Amino acid sequence: MFTLPQEESRAPATGLGSASTRDSNYGDGLERECSRKPDQKLPDPCDPTAMFSSNSSYLSSRGGIIKWFWDSAEEGYRTYHMDEYDEDKNPSGIINLGTSENKLCFDLLSRRLSQSDMLRVEPSLLQYPDWRGHLFLREEVARFLSFYCKSPVPLKPENVVVLNGCASLFSALATVLCEVGEAFLIPAPYYGAITQHVCLYGNVRLVCVHLDSEVTGLDTRPFQLTVEKLEMALQRAHSEGVKVKGLILINPHNPLGDIYSPGELRDYLEFAKRHELHVMVDEVYMLSVFEKSAAYCSVLSLEGLPDPQRTHVMWATSKDFGMSGLRFGTLYTENRDVATAVASLCRYHGLSGLVQYQMAQLLQDRDWINQVYLPENHARLKAAHTYVTGELRALGIPFLSGGAGFFIWVDLRKYLPEATFKEEMLLWRCFLDNKVLLSCGKTFECKEPGWFRLVFSDKAHRLCLGMQRVRQVLEGKSQAAEAPSSCQSQEPRSQHR
Repeated sequence: MFTLPQEESRAPATGLGSASTRDSNYGDGLERECSRKPDQKLPDPCDPTAMFSSNSSYLSSRGGIIKWFWDSAEEGYRTYHMDEYDEDKNPSGIINLGTSENKLCFDLLSRRLSQSDMLRVEPSLLQYPDWRGHLFLREEVARFLSFYCKSPVPLKPENVVVLNGCASLFSALATVLCEVGEAFLIPAPYYGAITQHVCLYGNVRLVCVHLDSEVTGLDTRPFQLTVEKLEMALQRAHSEGVKVKGLILINPHNPLGDIYSPGELRDYLEFAKRHELHVMVDEVYMLSVFEKSAAYCSVLSLEGLPDPQRTHVMWATSKDFGMSGLRFGTLYTENRDVATAVASLCRYHGLSGLVQYQMAQLLQDRDWINQVYLPENHARLKAAHTYVTGELRALGIPFLSGGAGFFIWVDLRKYLPEATFKEEMLLWRCFLDNKVLLSCGKTFECKEPGWFRLVFSDKAHRLCLGMQRVRQVLEGKSQAAEAPSSCQSQEPRSQHR
């Protein structure tokens, strides 16, 4: 279970050397907004006429866009790994409370994946498969989703397509559903890497449905999505000449941790049906609901989907099973044309036969999942969440957390001298200078400066050390409220490579 050391026993968080020269991007978030100069305008990545700093005579315009994403988003992730915290080898390294990974259950997973039934080699596993995925795996996925999504009728393996993760699913669906320059609606804040997923192959845009933290009535909550907001965003897109082809929903939500009720889901689906919009539903955190009071409802549990031919559900093992490096994701859609088109792209995004076999063995082991993994995983998530929220309360920091996922949506607006994204970036840099990495709200297209996503699904020592560093920054900001900030905005200097 989750036990905490009393004090930071390693190198102190202060005086660790400046990290402000590092690019802020890392892992699953596009942190480019937090790392560039405050007055530097972000290019539109889906505008073929946009100018990119990565222009090269060796690359096509598409190649320039792809390289720009790498330069602006991936370099920081590489930099983090070059200064990654290690209890023994690099105790003054960066603690990553920004990348949404579950690092709590490696012991359970390693034991299960090391058992003898996980290793099998036969000719069919080493040969070209059905690009949709081996039938034995698609059958197990259909049974797995039927059970855990509480589908009213058994789901069909012919509606299942298997790819190497949800990033590939977003890319494939954007490519096959939209023409170049068309768009999806997406409630914001949202998981920022989706921008990259839908753009690089499909050249598809995102139209934000901006949500705010204001509570307007007894039956409302912060950052609540409503059909009225969807309608307004759709009308605005039409008035600007942008054709919207679909709606993206993340449930449970990243970064809010929010869970949509069955009534809300049906309202959103009815809205999409009225406007003949596809709905892409990302349910990648569906088994990471650790609060018993938080009732989760999958889209696949609804009786009679309003428009089943335009409803496409994705899930992966990266979050719920802590296997972000294994790269397994699955699409469930009743639209055979969509399934076939996505399957055609699986020749570029497929899984090896050996991994498909392992996944089938894992998903069919209902006893281990229900009796060993899920109870212990939920207990560890709950303990880590309880610790971090206790630390936040002790600091008097407001936060949102719906009891699902690996993160807390933290309100640090009171630490900004002015309510600007420039000040948000400066605060982010103060954290990084103190060797703790968070995700700033601009990364998620939050329209209110000062919100941060803090990931808590890590081992006790790293989490405790990370929170001590967060506390030092915020207490220092409070003490220096009337003095000039010591964290200066600057253009990143040459990186350590």
